Amino acid sequence: MKLDILVLAAHPDDAELACGGTIIKHIEMGYKVGVLDLTEGELGTRGTPTTRYAEAAAASKVLGLSVRDNLQIADGFFQNNEETQRKLIQKIRTYQPEILLSNAIKDRHIDHGRASQLADQVNFLAGLRKIETFDKEGNIQEPWRPKQHFHYIQDEYIQPDFSVDVTPCWEQKMDAIRAYETQFFVNDTSEKGPQTPISNPDFIYFLEARAREFGRSIGAKYAEGFTKAKQIGVNNLFDLK
Repeated sequence: MKLDILVLAAHPDDAELACGGTIIKHIEMGYKVGVLDLTEGELGTRGTPTTRYAEAAAASKVLGLSVRDNLQIADGFFQNNEETQRKLIQKIRTYQPEILLSNAIKDRHIDHGRASQLADQVNFLAGLRKIETFDKEGNIQEPWRPKQHFHYIQDEYIQPDFSVDVTPCWEQKMDAIRAYETQFFVNDTSEKGPQTPISNPDFIYFLEARAREFGRSIGAKYAEGFTKAKQIGVNNLFDLK
């Protein structure tokens, strides 16, 4: 399946938290969007890989994704090496996205910055013809390089290069986040377990505050911020908000 946008996420729920509104907004405009989770989130303090798959599937329905896939590399321990790069190159060539979104360039969780660097390098390598990868039928894949690559912003504050107004999609984004019942505080009947930085009710307030901050800078109620991997070209100045 060819996608317009492919979102790479180190863990299930990264995409929903950082760019869920952007995903919803572009799907509503008719674009095909998919998420490729790099790991199963197996090192998460709460929940299991089984529950994370179920939660990711529920969140995907809320978002309206065309596809959700998992690279199944090691949570916490994956390396930006040739083996991992080839696995990711194969996926990018399979989905042929025009735009690639990936983890923050640096963040509190060590996987996020590592996944960002992995995505940067694979975005280039996937376009090299002499790197051979194969589809499920054993056919050699054509090289493919997305036209643009942007990094979403996660826990650590980073000044965005641009922000997307997600005000109309905010409640739907929050519904997608609430699908991860083992990870976040949903209500008083949520599964109990060890407290983590994201299971505390205050974390939801943080998400809203960050979105309001990014929104204020562009005259919107809620926005999601991104940094660019390369210079952005503009055809029409009136397209800018």
